[in-house]
Amino acid sequence: MTHMNGARGNGASTPAITVNGLWKVFGKRGEKALAPEYQGIPRAEIQDALDCVVALRDVSFQVAEGETFVVMGLSGSGKSTLVRCIIRLIEPTAGEILIDGQDVLQFDDKTVNEFRRNQVAMVFQHYGLLPHRSVIENAAYGLEVRGVEQSERLDRAAAMLEKVGLSGREYAAPRELSGGMQQRVGLARALTVDPAILLMDEPFSGLDPLIRAQMREELAELQSEMKKTIVFITHDLDEAITVGGRIAIMRDGEIIQLGTPEEIVDSPTDEFVQEFTRGISKTRVLPISRIMEPPCCVASQDDSPKSVMQTMSMSNHSYVFITDENQECVGIATKEQIASCGADQQDSLENIDAHQPQAIPADTSIEKALPLIIGHDFPIPVTNDQGELLGMASQSAILEVIAQSAKDNAQPVEPAPASA
Repeated sequence: MTHMNGARGNGASTPAITVNGLWKVFGKRGEKALAPEYQGIPRAEIQDALDCVVALRDVSFQVAEGETFVVMGLSGSGKSTLVRCIIRLIEPTAGEILIDGQDVLQFDDKTVNEFRRNQVAMVFQHYGLLPHRSVIENAAYGLEVRGVEQSERLDRAAAMLEKVGLSGREYAAPRELSGGMQQRVGLARALTVDPAILLMDEPFSGLDPLIRAQMREELAELQSEMKKTIVFITHDLDEAITVGGRIAIMRDGEIIQLGTPEEIVDSPTDEFVQEFTRGISKTRVLPISRIMEPPCCVASQDDSPKSVMQTMSMSNHSYVFITDENQECVGIATKEQIASCGADQQDSLENIDAHQPQAIPADTSIEKALPLIIGHDFPIPVTNDQGELLGMASQSAILEVIAQSAKDNAQPVEPAPASA
């Protein structure tokens, strides 16, 4: 599984985006829906009583700088209304939206326009390319609106087109491009203005499944390099898991669960979320650290074969993890190999011809680790970010997770009510 980093939030002390108590009610009597007597009342009943539609209901969350924050839900859940409120294409009924500590809802028209031009960019499902302009002119359009000189804006647009894989197509007409290529132009146009925040409203939902999957991976690669603050809207959990560091699931205008892909899939809050996660294997989102065990037996390269054999005999282990001075695993050796080392009268294990399994970082998904584990005679070493040995992952442990995930997905779930 690919996650967008800073897709998991980078621990920034000041959130890039803070949404507090956000409401959007469509209808002439919309503000009445905020009154105490309507708190906790189902959306359909409020609509009958006030002839208005509650699109967003007391929505609150924060997005860290460099994070990819995914908002997902069924049609009518409020997710697209939410992202349009952030950029004030739709005016909220109540609440606050803080961007770098400033409330966007307090901006006058001039400040809103400057905010849209300089701090935020949006990528829509429909590409919105100008048909009479070339690819590079479309990509440079945002800089043209800013008044940037032509040579500079074309240079910057060309650089972004190269990043999204369209080098050599700069002077093609949009109609000459496939749907996936046109969406790449839309992404390049958004990135060319170098926004602090990128809002993406179901940008890939109109593409064929294979192209859509490819675009997700390409966006993930771009994000790992550029580390933009992204709010990504989708109705597809598979897409959310691929691109998102955290996911907010919406229903009837409210966030009903907010968490990492691991938390959403492993611990759904209710039957609605559980139904959403059906078919998503836990091996895609659970890190290998979840099934990691302590190393059975560890020895240093500097240890003598004799002392290691004594330790292995006392602990009744048939193999040992060998580490160097940095606590990195440099091999796995059997009793026979250790005994042979002693027979050669070596003073240490430094030159032993040990097995060399590929180590796995602890945050690697079980799915990605599976090919490295299956087919090996020994557990695989699991390491931290510094490469230090933390534990080991065995075939039996990973197969147990696969079996449990299959069992969970086979369990019937009562149908969740559809959103209005």
